Amino acid sequence: MSKIDNNKEQKRNSLLDSAFTLFLDNGFNKTSISDIVEKAGVAKGTFYLYFKDKYDIRNQLISHKANQVFQAACNELLKHKELKDFEEQVLFIIDNILDQFAQNHHLVMLLSKHLSWGFFTDFLAVAPSDDRPSIYAIYQTMLDHASHTYRTPDVMMYMIIELVSGTSYNTILYKQPLSLEQIKKPLYEVIKGIFVQFRE
Repeated sequence: MSKIDNNKEQKRNSLLDSAFTLFLDNGFNKTSISDIVEKAGVAKGTFYLYFKDKYDIRNQLISHKANQVFQAACNELLKHKELKDFEEQVLFIIDNILDQFAQNHHLVMLLSKHLSWGFFTDFLAVAPSDDRPSIYAIYQTMLDHASHTYRTPDVMMYMIIELVSGTSYNTILYKQPLSLEQIKKPLYEVIKGIFVQFRE
């Protein structure tokens, strides 16, 4: 990456980080573009080089943070060569993401309500950089090497993602109806059941 490209990436990331903090502290509706650029220390015109409006930066922020979380989980998976089965790999990634959420409640607040199949295919289908594949591409590769074939695998993953995102919010933030550690075993059993139901 050239020095100019690196500078652009730093400015964009600074705007994203500032928006993340302000959205959490003040709420999305009470945060203005002026607030974001002031916190980022850039001119207002710089904002429009990267984002159309406040809704665009929110969507790109969610994508940015979700990519970080999924990429971190996938990087951890690479360290576990013994996990060759698709279903074991998916459960490992889910477990890692839930643990990341447990360590950063701000991520739960930002992401858990937005993680959906549409988001997964639309936003996470874009590679975060030239040298890293998209999350959706990683998922497709894992699926291609699965020991089972699945009927409508997109519907299967839609159900799993909706289940995990809905479960994570209350269990992590409010320990309702159980704590995260208590909910993991029944959650993973349900996910295993979904896999079985979709096997051909």
